[in-house]
Formats: sequence, structure tokens, C-alpha cells
Amino acid sequence: MAHGNFTRVTEFILTGVSERPDLQIPLFFVFLVIYGLTVTGNLSIITLTSVDSRLQTPMYFFLRHLAIINLGNSTVIAPKMLINFLVKKHTTSYYECAIQLGGFLVFIVAEVLMLAVMAYDCYVAICNPLLYMAVVSRRICLLLASLTYLYSFSTAVVASSSVFSVAYCSCNIINHFYCDIAPLLALSCSDTSFPETFVFISAATNLVFSIIIVLVSYFNIVLSILKIRSSEGRKKAFSTCVSHMMAVSVFYGTMIFMYAQPQTNHSMDTDKVASVFYTLVIPMLNPIIYSLRNKDVKAALKRFLTNPCCSFKLM
Repeated sequence: MAHGNFTRVTEFILTGVSERPDLQIPLFFVFLVIYGLTVTGNLSIITLTSVDSRLQTPMYFFLRHLAIINLGNSTVIAPKMLINFLVKKHTTSYYECAIQLGGFLVFIVAEVLMLAVMAYDCYVAICNPLLYMAVVSRRICLLLASLTYLYSFSTAVVASSSVFSVAYCSCNIINHFYCDIAPLLALSCSDTSFPETFVFISAATNLVFSIIIVLVSYFNIVLSILKIRSSEGRKKAFSTCVSHMMAVSVFYGTMIFMYAQPQTNHSMDTDKVASVFYTLVIPMLNPIIYSLRNKDVKAALKRFLTNPCCSFKLM
């Protein structure tokens, strides 16, 4: 696009989930409840897996980090979103928008990778139980978690920098409830081919890599479970990873719904619904899924509620 006498953008205006005035207060309370449950649930998982001596295994180590990621993801989005429900002017500064986008990318990429790591952990636990503590040692756990955060941070820095390296001129209305890549690039008055290409390649690589690991892991898990002769043994093995399977299904189901739909049916309203789901609803659901389907977590919560001082010790 040719450059004219445009005014450089110093702030953006977010349209929000809905532009209807009569829905702002009801939506505020709906998302306040969702965010409250998200904070409560994920902080509970983080606390229980940090201090309960019976939850000091690789599976709960990765579950703790998934809870940290979910809490971070929703916290990057929800507070600003809730404020905008209560004020008339939904503005966000240029640098605030950049920070929000960067934070969102850090946690969404980290979640994609952490789900793959957790699938591998389930695979080793069921297919190689005798070697489990050796293969997935504490050192390996720390390494996998560190690499996940390092890679997600690096990706977020490059992606957000490329998005904000293009020029934004007169139009500053973002058709979304947070600063996301697609609605931001739609406002640019300069060439956006580099950020679009980088984001596409990065997102495709991360998703395909993660999905392949998850599918291969669960394919081998299913084969191993089918080889177990006793029904009780099959049930016990399956219960080890059923919570993760549910979380993976919800997360990737949302991603497939968002990105695999025909372009003719694609709209920003659809993006908003999908974004609400994977930035706010899924972080709320994950603690519920892992608590309701996991006897160890429920037992740890019961011990904490009945005798928090004596039943726990820091690890």
C-alpha cells in the first residue's frame, strides 16, 4: 500500500466480544466467574502438586507446569477484557498491545508443546513402566520444561516483533477482544508478507510436531493396553492417561475447528468464539478434568482440606 500522510498509531481500540451495550454487564459477570474458576482451579493444582509428597512424580510435575501455563494464558487476556466490559473507551496503548500479544504467544506455544511432552510421559509410563523413573528423571523433566519455555519465549519474541515491525497508520480498531495477530495485521498499511509467512510456518510446525507426538504416543499406548490380559490391568493403565486424553481432545478440537474450516465459512466472529474457548474456557476446564478424573489429585485435595499442616511436606 502506498504511504501517504497517515498518522502513526499510538493506541488501539478493541471492539470486544460483543459491541451490544446491553450485553456488557452480563458478559462481565460470565467471564468474571470463568476467570475466578480458572485462577482457583489452576492455583489449586499448582499448590497440591508442589507440596504433596505423594504427587512428586513426572506426571504431576508436567501437570503443574500445564496449570502455570493455563493460568498465565488466561491472565494475559482476562483482566483487560473484564475492564473493557465496564468502560466506554476500549483503548490499549501500542506497547501494551505488543506486550499482550507476546505474552499470549508465549503461553499458547508453551501449551502446545507441554501437551506433547505430557503425551510422551504417558507413553513411557505405560509402555516402559520399569524404566519410567530412569527415562523421565527429574533432570529430564527440568530439561523438557526449560526447553518448552525457552522455545515458546523465543517464538513469541520473533513473532510479536515481526507483527509490530510493520507500519500501522490511520485505522486502529482491532476487531477482537485482545491483541491477536490476524486482526492486527489486517490494520497494517505496509507489506505484511514476512510476519504472515513466519507466523504461518511457525504455527504449522508447532501444531504438526505436537500432534504427531501425541498421535504416535497414544497409538503405542493403545497397543500396549490391548496386550494387557486382565480387564483390571487395562482399566488401571487407561486411567493413567485418560485425563490428558480429554485435555488434548478439547484443545486440539478447538484448534481444528478454528483452522480447518473452509475459508468461505471463516469469519472474525468465529475466531472470537474459538479464542474465548482456548484462552479462557480451556484453562478453566483443565483443572476440573484432571481433578475429577484423577484419584491422586482428589485424595491430595482431601488431605489438604482435612489436615493441611501434617499431610504435606515441601519437596
